[in-house]
Amino acid sequence: MTCLNRRDLGLLVLRAGTGAVLMAHGAQKLFGCFGGGGLDGTAAAMEHMGFKPGKQSAIAAGLGEMGGGALLTLGLATPAAGAAAAGAMAGAVSVHAPAGFFAQGGGFEYPAFLGFTAAAVGLAGAGRYSLDHATDHLLDQPWTVAVAFLTSAAAAAVVVGRRAKEQDRDKSESFD
Repeated sequence: MTCLNRRDLGLLVLRAGTGAVLMAHGAQKLFGCFGGGGLDGTAAAMEHMGFKPGKQSAIAAGLGEMGGGALLTLGLATPAAGAAAAGAMAGAVSVHAPAGFFAQGGGFEYPAFLGFTAAAVGLAGAGRYSLDHATDHLLDQPWTVAVAFLTSAAAAAVVVGRRAKEQDRDKSESFD
């Protein structure tokens, strides 16, 4: 007799909860759902935060959150899903970092938590109750973990670095 595996059930709950939150955040950015700004509003906000070009940044952030969240929820291509969501959250952390750690003061606590959780699931794998398991882990191979996380880390470093340069340029121009 087979019973539910607690570890796999825990991964399912963690994936579903984290994925749903990420999907909602992405839907705010892409479609204006749940009080979000939609693509135009998010693009303007991204420009204001130093992510240029704003529209491409909004699309990338929205897809990283919504797409990564959807795949995490399904447990499909879990390494890529976790890496994409973690990369998107790295950009959010860079925005909130000047306000300190705690979310109540506008800090990076919440996006960091989402990013670390998505990364952990991406590294651990989706578990038995997932589409990855049902497809014999076709999209969840050891090499996909390395490729997904290295690609996401490199992309996040470029985006966050470009934003920092843009902010430095804006500061120096304001002093001229």
